[in-house]
Amino acid sequence: MALPKRRHSYSRTRKRRSHDALKAPGISTCSNCGEPKEPHRLCGSCGTYKGRTVFSLDTDIE
Repeated sequence: MALPKRRHSYSRTRKRRSHDALKAPGISTCSNCGEPKEPHRLCGSCGTYKGRTVFSLDTDIE
């Protein structure tokens, strides 16, 4: 099993971890109601995707 001969420096470790940061998700607006939503996702407020209604929020499930 391979083991490192020398300890990695702080700056070398930080250089390697520079790409590990989390990025904020992209936000777009719904074309139907104008609410913010993630791109390529269903709108949570009106229930539409690409101009068609996928589900209606006013019906009760019983």
